[in-house]
Amino acid sequence: MATGNRKKYTITIFLALLSIVTLAQRDTGLPINHYDLTTANDTVLLNAYCNLQLDYSEANRDSSIFYGYKALALSKKLQQKFYEACTLSDLGYSLLSNGDYSIALNVLLDASKMAEDKDIAKNVLPTPYIGAYITGKPESDRILLLGYIKNSLALLYGSTRNMHKQLQELLGARELVEHSTENRQLLYSLTYNIASAYFNLNKWDSAMHYQHLALALEKNFGLTNYSGATLKNIGDIFYKKQRLDSAKKYYLDALYLIEKKNINTNYLALTQAALADVYRKIRKDDSSLYYARLAVKNNTALGSFIPQTVESYTTLSGSFNDNKQFDSAFFYMQLAKTLSDSLNEKEIDRLSRFQQVGFDEQLRLKALETEQLAANNRRRTYLLLAGLAIFSIIAYLLYRNNRHKQKANIVLQEQKQKVETMLQHLTVTQKQLVQSEKMASLGELTAGIAHEIQNPLNFVNNFSDVNKELLQELKEEADKGNIQEVKAIADDVIANEEKINHHGKRADSIVKGMLQHSRNSSGKKEASNINALAEEYVRLAYHGLRAKDKGFNACIKTDFDAGIGNINIIPQDIGRVLLNLYTNAFYAVNEKQKAERLTPNTEGLQFEPTVTVTTKSSGNKVEIRVDDNGNGIPDKIKDKIFQPFFTTKPTGQGTGLGLSLSYDIVKAHGGEIKLESKAGVGTEFIIVLPVA
Repeated sequence: MATGNRKKYTITIFLALLSIVTLAQRDTGLPINHYDLTTANDTVLLNAYCNLQLDYSEANRDSSIFYGYKALALSKKLQQKFYEACTLSDLGYSLLSNGDYSIALNVLLDASKMAEDKDIAKNVLPTPYIGAYITGKPESDRILLLGYIKNSLALLYGSTRNMHKQLQELLGARELVEHSTENRQLLYSLTYNIASAYFNLNKWDSAMHYQHLALALEKNFGLTNYSGATLKNIGDIFYKKQRLDSAKKYYLDALYLIEKKNINTNYLALTQAALADVYRKIRKDDSSLYYARLAVKNNTALGSFIPQTVESYTTLSGSFNDNKQFDSAFFYMQLAKTLSDSLNEKEIDRLSRFQQVGFDEQLRLKALETEQLAANNRRRTYLLLAGLAIFSIIAYLLYRNNRHKQKANIVLQEQKQKVETMLQHLTVTQKQLVQSEKMASLGELTAGIAHEIQNPLNFVNNFSDVNKELLQELKEEADKGNIQEVKAIADDVIANEEKINHHGKRADSIVKGMLQHSRNSSGKKEASNINALAEEYVRLAYHGLRAKDKGFNACIKTDFDAGIGNINIIPQDIGRVLLNLYTNAFYAVNEKQKAERLTPNTEGLQFEPTVTVTTKSSGNKVEIRVDDNGNGIPDKIKDKIFQPFFTTKPTGQGTGLGLSLSYDIVKAHGGEIKLESKAGVGTEFIIVLPVA
């Protein structure tokens, strides 16, 4: 974690102030000393560059490095050693965050050497930027600067896989700062980074302890530079412990604070990526997709070396896959792989260069020893090559004898892998299509429920308005002392309240029915009123089609056998069967009605779309008949109607799984489903279910 943040427009403000001062001097006729003005310009620019370097450290690393070198050049020009060391410290953090490990190490080592000067914190040029580093006590200020440098060095050790060295450096720096300075911001940063180090070492309890210490410092001293970052990391610990609800809560709290402050693009992207991963784990695919996209966007804004972008691409690919958007899923998976390969190459190169820093002298000293061993190594090499030649001849003979057998095995293995791959693809495709059919069924049901629930809500609103007027009238009659009229009005209010209660319960039952249908089936049978189920779903199916086609109307006829009573079924599954049959029936009569409108009717008869639902008890069985007067089903395709993926609907309007799934559900209940149809007259589906 970097330490300190400034407003991004510092340079503009200071240059504007400088211009005002210059103009004021001219207007008053005061002489302008050219040397003083140049010095003032350099001071303002130095302050601005230092602030901009910090501003971009968690928003755009390339910009932070750019302004860091600008600040470094000006501090050298002004011979300000303390500024130079501070700039090197901040520059080292930006460089290591950008993956430039070897340069970062050189920069931080230079800063550390400068901080060893006991007089470095004396006669420091005062600016708003340097206020974060100095208190007027030179030795305390020098130790504070050293603490910042050690903090960045520790982060560098962590970035180069030396976690134990990182933790050791951080603990030492925290003890030094806590006992020798009063700077709470640096103490907070060190505490925060110690928690992160324990986290990377998989020591969750220690990480949680230091995160709470950091959170306490943040709250007690009003440290808002990294608002939300601590909460995000606590969420990470809960995530590692598989406590996803707690992780999500902390991530959302962290995101709120980070977005509120709008100062830390890095942790904004990290938190969005974490939320995307949690939502994917708990199967909230739309939310996962939303936050994964935001994480990719904000990671891209940070700069060229953002390993977290690979994770964001991977999560985004998984979210698209969960949403059945396979082209997008494949696209982002390819981006993740390409970026990962590129980053791995850069990481290897940077780690190699990092390891070389500080070892050049050791390599030079070993050069002489290497030369002395070279001759012996050459002799050994010649002997080894001779032995390898002999072994190569033997290996070639063995290879030649077994070549045909190996080729045959390779061909067989490739064929086996192809067959297994094809089988896996078919299984995945089948599951996806089944889920698609279920979601289509849920969509039809939801549209119908939206219409159905509006009626009782209208009654509730209307009676509420009437009660409001009656209560106002009751107050007026009470003021007049007309007790009889007050009682009459009160009776009306009570009657209206009963109606409101009645329609509220009706809306409640509609919502419960929707929830029952939408939840996954438990597979457990329960006693259910088949008449109520049949009546509810025919109404919902009708309104579902009406929601998509406002011009559609149909006559619904029902004839329910009141003596059936309750039968043992899985209501969610039988509800899906009925919804499929009703939807097909309404679709058939609607298509026939559309065709009738396009065909001139010479007989003057108008077609009336009609769907009839009948239930009947027959011994130990119950029949449910769904009849429509649509176009019917031709004899040549009747045998195919229950086959998976077969549909009579145009391409894109049906999956061909509705009747197939319905057939399987009825069979699982120990019943049967039959079809009777005549082309041009209509179709009737008959469901037969056992009572027991």
